[in-house]
Amino acid sequence: MAKVLLDTGPLVAWLDQGDGDHTRCAAFFADYQGPFVTTWPVLTEVCHLLPRHIVGRFMRWVAAGGMTVRELAPTAADDIATLMEKYGDLPMDLADASLVWLAGEMGLDEIATLDVTDFGIYRLPGGKRLTNLLVG
Repeated sequence: MAKVLLDTGPLVAWLDQGDGDHTRCAAFFADYQGPFVTTWPVLTEVCHLLPRHIVGRFMRWVAAGGMTVRELAPTAADDIATLMEKYGDLPMDLADASLVWLAGEMGLDEIATLDVTDFGIYRLPGGKRLTNLLVG
């Protein structure tokens, strides 16, 4: 089974019961049985946005194999900069760019994100869109 990219929003909503998307994201994480993958910029963003008392539980979930965290190769910086410049009018942040880059590197085409607008615009190499598993 192919890995699904995880963006910041669903992780924050799933863990923070006060988030307006908590119910929807909690249902997704309860139902979906496949493997997840993300990047360190996404983890950084999640830890910044979560209430402090939840961060340790989140990081322990990651450490226990809740998802795979991929490193960004030093050579990825140039590709990520190109993506951020290409989508500068949105603007594309580092976390989003790292996910689009990773999708291209791993040949992935599925994501779980609450960022429907931006990820509806971003394109993978060859012009393909990511399929958002939280839409539909």
